[in-house]
Order: sequence, then C-alpha cells, then structure tokens
Amino acid sequence: MASSSVWTAKQNKRFENALAILDKDTPDRWQKLAMAVGGKTVEDVKRHYEMLLEDVKQIEEGHVPLPNYTNLPSLATRGYNYMDQQKRMKALNEERKEKRNERKGKKVLRMKKNPYTQFV
Repeated sequence: MASSSVWTAKQNKRFENALAILDKDTPDRWQKLAMAVGGKTVEDVKRHYEMLLEDVKQIEEGHVPLPNYTNLPSLATRGYNYMDQQKRMKALNEERKEKRNERKGKKVLRMKKNPYTQFV
C-alpha cells in the first residue's frame, strides 16, 4: 500500500474517529486504524500516533500556549461580540418592544363589508 508522510485533513479526521472507537485492547488495532485512515501503512499510523502523544504531552506540560479566542479580529469584524446571558436577554426584550411599538403606530386597513341584507 502506498504511504506518504503528509496527512490530509480527511485522513486526520478518520484517524481521530477510529482512535475513539478502537481502544488499546482491540485485536489488530493498528491494522484496523490503517484501514480506517486509508492510504497509510501500519508504521505510518503508529508514527502518527506517537506524534499525537508527544503533542498532547507538550500541551499538558504548558509548552504550547493556548489560543486567545477573545481577541480574534475576524470575530469582531463579523459583529460577534461576547454578551453574557443577562445582556443578551435584555437586548432581545428591547428589540421586541421596538417591534411592538412600530406595529402600534401603523394603521391597519380593513376591507369594508356590505351589511347583511335579506333578499326577498
């Protein structure tokens, strides 16, 4: 089977999903992982797993800084601002009140109906 050191996002996702299903006691675990990923040998999968363990170790030891999601400019430019639940509910209630007041100011045109007449 052809193998490559480059892993696609799809292969990584397949690897993660298979790892979640196949625990350490699963017979032929590495072969099943390689089959689930596709295009990788057992050695490739083992190497990738060891790299994953090393990454997790580095994160847990604090060698990798965690991302600061609150200061991402892309979120601010899209108008996604953090609001706690109380502020969000207050904003929604104010919005509802404004819409209600707009409706009160409009006159509703009703169709005029002919009164019921009796045909003789």
